Amino acid sequence: MYNGRHAPDAHEPPPFGRPPSLTLRSQVQHARLAFALALLAALFWGLLPLALWLLTPALDAFTITWCRFLFAAVIVGALLGRRGALPRPWRLAAPLPALLLTAIIGVTSNYVLFVIGMSFTSPAVAQVVTQLASLFLLFGGIVIFGERFSRLQWFGFAILLIGLVLFFNRRLPLLFGVRAREGFGVLLLLIGALTWACYGLAQKRLLRELSSPQTLWLLYIGGALLLTPLVHPARLQSLSHAQAWALVFCCFNTLIAYGAYAEAMKLGEVARIGATVTISPLFTLLGGILAPSWLPAYAATEAPSALMVLGACAVVAGSALCALGSDRAAI
Repeated sequence: MYNGRHAPDAHEPPPFGRPPSLTLRSQVQHARLAFALALLAALFWGLLPLALWLLTPALDAFTITWCRFLFAAVIVGALLGRRGALPRPWRLAAPLPALLLTAIIGVTSNYVLFVIGMSFTSPAVAQVVTQLASLFLLFGGIVIFGERFSRLQWFGFAILLIGLVLFFNRRLPLLFGVRAREGFGVLLLLIGALTWACYGLAQKRLLRELSSPQTLWLLYIGGALLLTPLVHPARLQSLSHAQAWALVFCCFNTLIAYGAYAEAMKLGEVARIGATVTISPLFTLLGGILAPSWLPAYAATEAPSALMVLGACAVVAGSALCALGSDRAAI
């Protein structure tokens, strides 16, 4: 393969005895694997609200999030410990400790507010509103890091707004009434999306000094400690069989979804991976339709109308365009 140093000799054997086409074949395989991993992450993130919806009648948002953080912290901590790579946060120089605290509070608030907001609305509504988190992150990049919105991103933003109007269509008056149950839930989801953006911006700086697993482990540990005074572990004994499996799924979801996403980012192009994972609301809608047939305990909220499905697709398309526009502009 030509490396820019000299033109390859036609009679020169391929490096390490491999055929010249192997590199291209490997790139194709990596791209396919990255796409599959991104789809896996989108699937797990899309099904997560359904599992949380099943859990909320028995467990509060603080206990659910605490279990997820504690489980992930133990697994990631064990892997880092085996490699001797456990981070030492007390050695971080200013302003990293303050940014770490901001990230911990941001991601913990996002997890908790998502569960509470979803209990006032529905899994599909929660997943669609959460798409605004990436948009808030993009705006944060403009304000803090001096980045710019491309024309493609503004176009995607317009499509996203149109999609939200189509998705909520008849319920728009309820959303503007904070005293209404659904309006209050959407408000909490919006605040949660904003806290996720704060976490994302703080993490962007932390990743210059720490690896992704190290940063996540500190976030999991910090979040679990932050929530410990608020949890009710005794309530775990009252879970039904289906709810217990839902909690197990939520715990593994944190590891599998983020692990698949991180690996996909290593193997594939950032823009394509970012655009792929935005389809998670479609998996939520599909799961909500199919759930009652295989899980009788699941109480269906409402059958999505054609406008809701069209709106969700527009939100996904708008989010994907914002992600693609950001990456291409950076290139």
